[in-house]
Amino acid sequence: MAWSTHELAELAGTTVNTVRYYHRVGLLEEPERRPNGYKQYGVRHLTCLLRIRRVVELGVPVSRIGELQGDGRLAAEVLKQVDVALAAEIERLRQSRSAIATILRAGAPVDVPVGFESVASRLSAHDTAILHVCGQMLDEDAMKDLRRMAEAGADPVSREIEALPADADEPARRRLAEQLAPILAQHLVDYPWLTDPAAHLTRSRDTARQTLIDAVAEFYNPAQLDVLSRTGILAGLLYGDGEDRA
Repeated sequence: MAWSTHELAELAGTTVNTVRYYHRVGLLEEPERRPNGYKQYGVRHLTCLLRIRRVVELGVPVSRIGELQGDGRLAAEVLKQVDVALAAEIERLRQSRSAIATILRAGAPVDVPVGFESVASRLSAHDTAILHVCGQMLDEDAMKDLRRMAEAGADPVSREIEALPADADEPARRRLAEQLAPILAQHLVDYPWLTDPAAHLTRSRDTARQTLIDAVAEFYNPAQLDVLSRTGILAGLLYGDGEDRA
């Protein structure tokens, strides 16, 4: 019995392109050709292809299939490495499913930062953007503290700041800063690392600082930035550590 490339692929439950790919990487021997130039595959090609498919189904990368031939100890080592990789992928998928369940249960946006699903309704678009950036700069413990701060809430003030126009007048800026400052001061008491986050940084201090500064400057207009600056100064004074520390 001789089969064409299409027939071989169909018998093996794969595609013509996959058969050709295995030829290119040297896993499947090229067959003889008929007088008309068409390839003719035999049983040995079919069994070889089926063996390749079996190994691929186990999760072995195509680039490593050649290592499985001959030396049984090497084959076992490759399989152990694949098993470790599969275990990690299973854990990633488990976490993804858990995250999806939490998002659905909380009715949160799909792009909510990890761990903030339960407080998503309290987060503004700017909050969410900044938290995504923080997630790349701060460790897990610090992010948990940020979630607790969000749970404590400053919703009315936060919403006003979010809606503050760039040309907001002086009284509005001062009022919002004075309302937000006690909340920030309490956070400084509850989470002292906020004044010196070095122990919680996952990037260099300079990289983290500049990245966060750039992010805040990107997402907030001049009036909002002014309110945040005033809030920091007032909170520092209330915290008792002085304006410079704030």
